[in-house]
Formats: sequence, structure tokens, C-alpha cells
Amino acid sequence: MKLRIAIWTGVGALVVVLWTLYISETSPTPLGNLWTLAYLTCPIALAHHYPLSFYFVLLVNAATYALVGTVVETMRRHYKPA
Repeated sequence: MKLRIAIWTGVGALVVVLWTLYISETSPTPLGNLWTLAYLTCPIALAHHYPLSFYFVLLVNAATYALVGTVVETMRRHYKPA
């Protein structure tokens, strides 16, 4: 179970890196209609009006995905047929 939660955490960090690369490539109008997708995959994006460092966003999103992964893996383990 620890490995699966670590994978969830890694995916959360990867999402931040990919959004950062996308936004840096499309600089003048970064997201347009993609804000909804950004909010779903990176909840800290809701605070985009405040200056947040890349590492803070990376840490918060990885922690969010770790928390979601813990809940999902616990539920999966609980409802897994014996």
C-alpha cells in the first residue's frame, strides 16, 4: 500500500511539472478554457491570484494526491473481495 501511495504522490508532482511546462510554453494566454481541468488536477490552482512558488505548489499538490491516494487505497483494500 505504501508503494501505491508513493505512486499517487509522484503523479501529483508530475501534474504540477506538466502544468508548469504548458503554462510556460503558452505564455501570453496560458490556459483560456482549460482552467476547469487545471482546478480538477491541481487544486492549489484555485489560489492562482496569489504569488506561489513552484516548490510550494509542487509540495501541496503532491500532498493532496497522497491524501486522495490514501483514501482510495484504503477504500479499495476495504472493499476488495476476500
